[in-house]
Amino acid sequence: MRDSMRDSTREGRTVLSGARVVQPAGTVEDARLTVADGRIASVAPRAAAAGPDDPAGTDPAGTDLGGHWIVPGFVDIHVHGAGGASFSGGTHEQARTVIDTHRGHGTTTMLASTVTGDLDELARQAGVLAELAEDGELAGIHFEGPFISPHRCGAHQPALLRDPAPADVRKLVEAGRGQTRMLTLAPELPGGLDSVRLLADSGVIAAVGHTDSSYDAVRDAVEAGATVATHLFNAMPALGHRAPGPVAALLEDERVTVELIDDGVHLHPAVLQLAFRRAGRGRVAFITDAMGAAGMGDGRYPLGPMEVEVRDGVARLADGGSIAGSTLTLDSAFRRAVTVDGLAVADVVDALSATPAKLLGAYDRIGSLEPGKDADLVVLDADFALAGVMRKGAWILEPGTAG
Repeated sequence: MRDSMRDSTREGRTVLSGARVVQPAGTVEDARLTVADGRIASVAPRAAAAGPDDPAGTDPAGTDLGGHWIVPGFVDIHVHGAGGASFSGGTHEQARTVIDTHRGHGTTTMLASTVTGDLDELARQAGVLAELAEDGELAGIHFEGPFISPHRCGAHQPALLRDPAPADVRKLVEAGRGQTRMLTLAPELPGGLDSVRLLADSGVIAAVGHTDSSYDAVRDAVEAGATVATHLFNAMPALGHRAPGPVAALLEDERVTVELIDDGVHLHPAVLQLAFRRAGRGRVAFITDAMGAAGMGDGRYPLGPMEVEVRDGVARLADGGSIAGSTLTLDSAFRRAVTVDGLAVADVVDALSATPAKLLGAYDRIGSLEPGKDADLVVLDADFALAGVMRKGAWILEPGTAG
């Protein structure tokens, strides 16, 4: 594969041949995918694409990826850290480490998620992250807390929690300098519904999470403009047969995109499959909720002002034992969804790429392998293990170099 790689790029063009390419209309078998000037130029069956009218006809071979899959680059709307670093570290260096680590695992687009902290500190962190978003390195900022329930705070420091007063919510939105894309809050708290309306009016995604809400309170929040369920099932009351709680309200409403963490720790496979079937492929976004240990080994890591201990790949607060995010990367989530959960490849592609891209309003550029879109793609081998990553036409991980 490495020998053919030398001839696969000519005059700014890359040709990838022989793989199964997953597109919205279906999977193209034995395909030929052409990249030019950082964008997808064409996707067609290899036999049909070799004709004189194909823009890559002068290079019929390209890189042979027979036996592989090519899927769109992954889009993670909820990620805190990786590589031993955290977005909450508040420095360009730490943020770059997180970005580079997840890109190496196929996530070509991501929001930077923060952790509950003092408002002024969160505003300072937002300034750093906004610069990276303005440079195109991030898709924006996601504030998870401090406007969440003390009864469902998880790995957020209780002393720093506060009610979602609209003035405080506005402060964080404005601190992002137009790059604040999502904010998670508990709508049952004082000021919750007014803050949901403020976010919706500001073009910021209002996400329901870390909440002790009732079914009716969540329905009110959705009517007010909330459109995302932050890591559904986790940090909220369980589904009950007399008190259905937030899970039922979020699953049943077609306006809500539900985040799911498919790492085998946060959700039992039966629960994940139940949610996927109820919501449907167009409303599920797989996320990592990853903290600094993603891409690393066991040990102790900071998560905002908290300390997390990772054992056997499971992250828990060092003081208290609550699950504290994950060590997941989205290539592992893809493989698990197909090989363990038994989901169809096309459904997993939607959950990892198309659905979150649509949520971010970026589906015209990313989220599928269609001509004219950014050449953000992931190459997987026959067993769905990561083999290559390309972002905007440039290889981050070339096929044949993994491992």
